[in-house]
Amino acid sequence: MPIIEARAVHQAFPISGGGAASKPRVLRAVRGVDLTLGSGEALALVGESGCGKSTLAKMLLGLSRPSGGEIFIGGDDVVSLSRKEVARRVQPVFQDPFVSLNPRKTIEQIVSLPLAATGNGGRAERRERVRAMLDLVGLPSEFCTRMPAQLSGGQRQRVSIARALVGEPRALICDEPTSALDVSVQAQILNLLQDLRDRLGLSYLVITHNLAVVDHLAERTAVMYFGRIVEEGPTRAVLTAPRHPYTLMLRQAVLEPDTSHQLAEYSDPGVMPSPMEIHTGCPFRARCARATEICNSVEPDGIRDGDRIVACHNPLPSQRPFLTRS
Repeated sequence: MPIIEARAVHQAFPISGGGAASKPRVLRAVRGVDLTLGSGEALALVGESGCGKSTLAKMLLGLSRPSGGEIFIGGDDVVSLSRKEVARRVQPVFQDPFVSLNPRKTIEQIVSLPLAATGNGGRAERRERVRAMLDLVGLPSEFCTRMPAQLSGGQRQRVSIARALVGEPRALICDEPTSALDVSVQAQILNLLQDLRDRLGLSYLVITHNLAVVDHLAERTAVMYFGRIVEEGPTRAVLTAPRHPYTLMLRQAVLEPDTSHQLAEYSDPGVMPSPMEIHTGCPFRARCARATEICNSVEPDGIRDGDRIVACHNPLPSQRPFLTRS
């Protein structure tokens, strides 16, 4: 049974036009997403800012309800679960440890918050649990009495991870878990997350725009564009031989300069279309050199090809030697 499953999930927000006579508009942030996170699996969700990744994460955490579709946590419809029940199963690790920790509370109070919220254990039991979690993430018990301002960025993110784990959830949703940290600290946090997953059997949904994070943590990757999943498959295959032109555009950003010219024919950096406008056809077509007539009128469905799913009328060839790693 999947830890998390999304079926045809939509999320739309009404936007005021600014006047009494103006027509209300709708922002379509997530459009028909299907996603499955298995037990012990690490799945990466990648895409540009504004593609709907964080909106989807909020729904998976039970923080907002979808406009359409279904979400299941541990086999139960998230609509039927209370916030406490969702929190017992899935916990977030937020992007910025400098703003996600309450500056007026001690580290012990911060880490124990999920236990208090779900009613787990007495005060002494919670204190022991907090110390065990700090040890698990590589922080001494003396940190219990410290305040967030006394910690470095990497230490704060370790506290965030300890807080997420203290209630023994089955999965973590990590939203850009290293983007606010110095480069020298990012690798330490990634190694910690990998070690915790191996030791505790956790499932991770890692939301990021950083393909280096994807390669380090996830064995499967889903690429999101304009509120939809446009490609999904094994991480190494998706990164080294993308089938969707948008995936290749993301990959192009981290290629060596001497190979980037070989990719220019496939994509135009451009900008994502507005999610508040009604679109026909493929939303990537204006940025794609492979677009043909059908792309102007028909939005492609995701088609399975072996262990890959690609939503493209003109997918890229499956083998491109210039993308293969040495």
